[in-house]
Amino acid sequence: MPAVPVDSPTAQRVTALVAALEPRLIETRRHIHAHPEVAWREHETTTYLRRILTEAGLEPRPLDPTGLVVDIGADRRAPGLRRVALRADLDALPVPETSGLAFASEREGCAHACGHDIHTTALLGAALALKQLDDAGELPVGVRCLFQPAEEIQPGGAQAVIDQGGLDGVHQIFALHCDPKVEVGRVGSRIGPITAASDTVTLMVTSEGGHTSRPHLTGDVVYALSQLATGLPAVLGRRTDPRSGVNLTWGAVHAGKAPNAIPASGTLTGTIRCLDSREWERLGRIVEQAAQQIAAPYAVETEVSYVRGIPPVVNDERAVRVADAAVKDVLGADAVELTEQSLGGEDFAWYLTHLPGALVRLGTRTPGGPAYDLHRGDIVFDERAIGLGARVLARTALLAADHEVAGPA
Repeated sequence: MPAVPVDSPTAQRVTALVAALEPRLIETRRHIHAHPEVAWREHETTTYLRRILTEAGLEPRPLDPTGLVVDIGADRRAPGLRRVALRADLDALPVPETSGLAFASEREGCAHACGHDIHTTALLGAALALKQLDDAGELPVGVRCLFQPAEEIQPGGAQAVIDQGGLDGVHQIFALHCDPKVEVGRVGSRIGPITAASDTVTLMVTSEGGHTSRPHLTGDVVYALSQLATGLPAVLGRRTDPRSGVNLTWGAVHAGKAPNAIPASGTLTGTIRCLDSREWERLGRIVEQAAQQIAAPYAVETEVSYVRGIPPVVNDERAVRVADAAVKDVLGADAVELTEQSLGGEDFAWYLTHLPGALVRLGTRTPGGPAYDLHRGDIVFDERAIGLGARVLARTALLAADHEVAGPA
């Protein structure tokens, strides 16, 4: 892990405040980890966090049906006080936990396999530290902490937070996401697209059905599906800008039950990913046109269901520079690394369609330890990331007060 710098008094103050909180933060994280709740059902988690925040003298506002918004710093102290938002997600995954941890999930078939318990506890630590700064008159910016529900489903709980006023009065927004491939003590960042848009495509193909010995007398549903399965991704490779990272991958195909019967219907379902917002806007039309044209020669009816999920996360350049500066200030000059783009989806993207901000990746891999992938039931996160994440979030909010950030892309 990089050495903590000592040349920034504010960084030292944040570090000291979070260090005093760390034992409680780890205990809190383990409680949340052992009691995971899936999207829109994070009632116990919301209640638990609300109690901690209230006991600290804050006034969290519950969201409907789950989640919290809590403001730190009074606008009345300074007319026009800037407000920065920090966001974490609350929900777990419907994945059985196989980590063997002493505080493993107590709920069958449900686990915090994406690190949202780390995100939540890091934000809690930042909130408690910033509250102490505010009490001492040392908080130069208003901070809003968004404890968001339902990140793991589309279109995601971010929309509910926005609809309920979560961004009102906010000028910029920041978040962390665990990265189990990055060592603890380091943070990955990137200007521009860092995650992809994620949409769902379902193709329903129908005909009269018939005998496999006479395919010329009916529309061959299975053959048409096979042409769509290979042809549609190929068309996208020629109808979209190759720099946009468009990727269509099928996850399920269903048709028929008997080897000697051509079925009357079949479906093909998959996800389509894209790193470019403008190409994302075009994808639905291209898929609809291409699917109809590919299937047309086979005398079948084709129905296309294209469900837009979430846009790509496109990090604002100046917001990334603020986050990078915060990381270097509290974790060390060499703590920032350039992270790769991911075709995974993140509903933090919805916030960035309204205001500038940045999502960065918090290292959670123990140096020398195994490298995991997210959403695995056996994943283990290094708990030192909790305090480090809290320090990064708190310092980011403080630095953001001194930097103007551009408008949304």
